[in-house]
Amino acid sequence: MPATVIVGAQWGDEGKGKIVDLLAEHSDLVCRYNGGPNAGHTIVVDGETYKLRHFPSGILRGKECVIGAGCVVDPGLLIEELDELEARGVATDGVRLSGNAHLIMPWHPMIDRGGERRLGALQIGTTRRGIGPTYADKAFRLGIRVQDLLDPKILRAKIEVALAEKNVWLERVYGDEPLELEELAARLEGDAQRLRPYVADTSLLVDRALRDGRDVLLEGAHGTLLDLDHGTYPFVTSSNCVAGGAATGIGVGPTKIDAVVGVAKSYVTRVGEGPFPTEIDGPDQKRMRELGGEFGTVTGRQRRCGWLDLVALRYAARLNGFTSLALTKLDVLSHFAELPVCVRYRLPDGSETADFPAHQSDFHHARPVYELLHGWERPLDGAERLAALPPEARAYVYFVEQALGLDVDLVGTGRERERVLARD
Repeated sequence: MPATVIVGAQWGDEGKGKIVDLLAEHSDLVCRYNGGPNAGHTIVVDGETYKLRHFPSGILRGKECVIGAGCVVDPGLLIEELDELEARGVATDGVRLSGNAHLIMPWHPMIDRGGERRLGALQIGTTRRGIGPTYADKAFRLGIRVQDLLDPKILRAKIEVALAEKNVWLERVYGDEPLELEELAARLEGDAQRLRPYVADTSLLVDRALRDGRDVLLEGAHGTLLDLDHGTYPFVTSSNCVAGGAATGIGVGPTKIDAVVGVAKSYVTRVGEGPFPTEIDGPDQKRMRELGGEFGTVTGRQRRCGWLDLVALRYAARLNGFTSLALTKLDVLSHFAELPVCVRYRLPDGSETADFPAHQSDFHHARPVYELLHGWERPLDGAERLAALPPEARAYVYFVEQALGLDVDLVGTGRERERVLARD
């Protein structure tokens, strides 16, 4: 199928990078459609670990890679990532960067940090990398785009206009030092020379590829429950993570999309603040975090860990229109004798629902209703196909399929690239 969207089904960190890396082997283009360098992918190839921030995972397969208009880009970090990949022997000449993507400017992280400080106990728990303020300026039509790097006069004029407002905020509201126009313009003009060869009309590029029948993967950052419109607002990111965002973030029509693969962990994690009905109490939380290596790719922050939530997963399947599911990190559950799975929520009025609550207050006070499944308590290393999994592990996967009415076509059983089992 020419166009396939890969989308996170939970709060991000589901292992999308590994699934994209796997499917990229048989694809021609791999495109990222949203988010910024606050969302990373960790890929293990031949014992080497790669931590990607801006780039789609397909770059490790030598594929043409697109960073779409729906993304926000930190030019300094992007150059650092390019240099690091090239130093490790990874070719970057196939990178294509949309001229319409917005730039994370130096004032954006400063405003992000200052805003979180002012919120105090009510803070969102952002990565403080300036993602939200960049998207806010984009919506407010004050953003600076990648294509502005290509014209020094336009770039300088836009920085000057922005600083007239941003320096007031930095000094008077957040107590920071103002930014200097000349120093900033000179730095960005240097970045422009490095990035110029990668800038392209990526919408046209992807559309032509699809018209020619080439295989295209559209990779989302974060996860469904962090979507700006449909996630657990206000504890969300600032872009559209759901599959529908792929069309706008890349610049192709929705009728071009043929399949949507949801990626979910066999349990759940979330980073930052916000409600989390199935969050584990007690020592099993730490145990799962250590077994799963649940620390942020970009920030190193600890991830909160919980049991699998089928109410939220069913919601993600509805929003995205999943055609299949990839279930990752099944091996982590090998260390637990019993596996609670949330099948319903108990709401504040005492009623129970299998549907995700439409109102924020209901979700914030929802309590999980669990069904206990048997663990398998043995490693999954020897399994080379789904049918070879222990009976209890197969039953766990089947339970998810039945609850969602979806096929689980891929199951992750380890960190390495080859540790993914496909349906027979």
